[in-house]
Amino acid sequence: MLKLKYRQKLFVYLSGIFLLFTTLVLFLQYNREKAFKREQMEMNLDNIAELTYNYIEKKNLDPKTSYSQLDSLYYYIPTNNIRITIINMFGKVLYDSEVSDPSKMENHLHRPEIKLAQNSGSGSHIRESSTTGYEYYYYAKNYENMFVRVAAHYDVQVKNFMHIEKIFLLYLLVLFLVTWGILSLVLRNLSGVLLKLKDFASRLSKGEEIEEKIVFPDGEFGEISNQIVEIYDKLTAAKSTIEIEKNKMFSHLIALNEGIAFYTPSKKKILRNNHFIQFINIISKKSNISEEDIFEVKEFSKLNSFLDVYLDKDKEIPQNDLPHFEDVVYRDKRTFNLHAIVFADRSFEVVIRDITKLEKQKRIKEQITSNIAHELKTPITIVLGYLDLLRNNDINPEDAKKYIRNAYTQSERLSDLIEDITLLQKMSEAKDKFSFENLNLNELIYEAKDSLALNLKEKNCDVKIRLPKPIIINANRSLLFSVFYNLFDNAIKYGGEKDIEISVNNYLEDSNYYYFSFSNTGTSIDKKLFLRIFERFFRVDDDRSREKGGTGLGLAIVKNAIQLHGGEITAGNHKNGGVEFLFTLSKSL
Repeated sequence: MLKLKYRQKLFVYLSGIFLLFTTLVLFLQYNREKAFKREQMEMNLDNIAELTYNYIEKKNLDPKTSYSQLDSLYYYIPTNNIRITIINMFGKVLYDSEVSDPSKMENHLHRPEIKLAQNSGSGSHIRESSTTGYEYYYYAKNYENMFVRVAAHYDVQVKNFMHIEKIFLLYLLVLFLVTWGILSLVLRNLSGVLLKLKDFASRLSKGEEIEEKIVFPDGEFGEISNQIVEIYDKLTAAKSTIEIEKNKMFSHLIALNEGIAFYTPSKKKILRNNHFIQFINIISKKSNISEEDIFEVKEFSKLNSFLDVYLDKDKEIPQNDLPHFEDVVYRDKRTFNLHAIVFADRSFEVVIRDITKLEKQKRIKEQITSNIAHELKTPITIVLGYLDLLRNNDINPEDAKKYIRNAYTQSERLSDLIEDITLLQKMSEAKDKFSFENLNLNELIYEAKDSLALNLKEKNCDVKIRLPKPIIINANRSLLFSVFYNLFDNAIKYGGEKDIEISVNNYLEDSNYYYFSFSNTGTSIDKKLFLRIFERFFRVDDDRSREKGGTGLGLAIVKNAIQLHGGEITAGNHKNGGVEFLFTLSKSL
């Protein structure tokens, strides 16, 4: 076995260490550059997605019918070769900038970028389009009511942009060869320095200050190496601890649903999360505003005035009661809560919360309370009126019977109303109180139909139930019965006077959902009214609904019950007249 000289061993060791270091630096730099390129690309596509969604919202566009207006959006997009696709929450393509008839496109719910957007809000994927045959860099974003997908042609220009320069590798290789040659020359005279280097390393490990000039005589490398390793371990441990704490903080910030940022006393950003950037972009209506520039936005003028007071060095900051600020900002039908606190060292944090849903829920509750009071007042007033008439001793028996019958009818309506209100309230606030079981949906649908057999016969309704196979689903019997009962009842009451055709169809099934359509012939509805058809107490024809005994809660119960079973429901006019409901039921809850 060849035995190397000490100088040769040291040369080999140091060469190996430098090679390892070079490889690590190359690896880290390569991955950093790759991640940076991808982040840049997705940031550009995200900006276009935001621009597209804000354009749709601002113009109140329906992507299914507003192709030309959506096409005009390209005047505002600085980047060429961009494809924009609008997809609803069921995966149906509503608009595609490169396809003339998007209705012929297949369902996009299982596209990789759409799946990622469903789970995490956004997602990207590079592949060839089955529609156009071109390769794209896809980026999709979830906006609760739709998916906006932006795709860049994965052409030479984009590939060059994503390409990682290899010049750094060549530079490192040249540096390694040069260093290797220098080491070869230096190590010939290095043996005499090792002993002093041992003492030097030992003193460093003890934390001693070294002021005198160090002269390195001959010494032993082994002991020196141990001392160097010890120092390295201490540094590594400290770095690891700092990195763990840093990762904890970043993970916490990322997980928050609110935007948060920390600043120095001079208003320079220290740390922030992505939600913060998103919120200030929405509020400022700028897609590339920096965190420091928010203090120039007029919506933040009150915040800026507050900070100017407490960031002044002459202003004393109470230690037990740190100054804080709170304001509400409104922008494009969204409501944001703005909160700031100044710390003892005059650094400060700014927190932005999207409270749009909370405000909407508050308004809805107030409206519901008002509607309930109004709806309860009507039958009670009628009943009291009839009872007041019955107190008249001069009333004839026939009129008395009529008044009693009418009062009883209103009492029944009042009872139905209270039951429906109670059911809706339970679905909203006590979802866990409903028990689920495996039941045969086919039997349940027929049961709902049979319970309205007399009404169906009276209207001469032809019911067609198309269920390809028995459907066994884990569900709450009472709620699903209410779904189909209310849909049948609604079709009977408002479909028309006679000869109504009602169709129930299980038209699709995938790994997650059953897809149903429920339609009836007869009277169609103004398209604008479909936006409110599932609202509580909303009636298409208020007088007609009251005349037929409707509570105005049937379709609200249907929607809430379906959502409780993991599904969604939409409504529209049927192509042959009448109304059609499309809804899903989850296979697993």
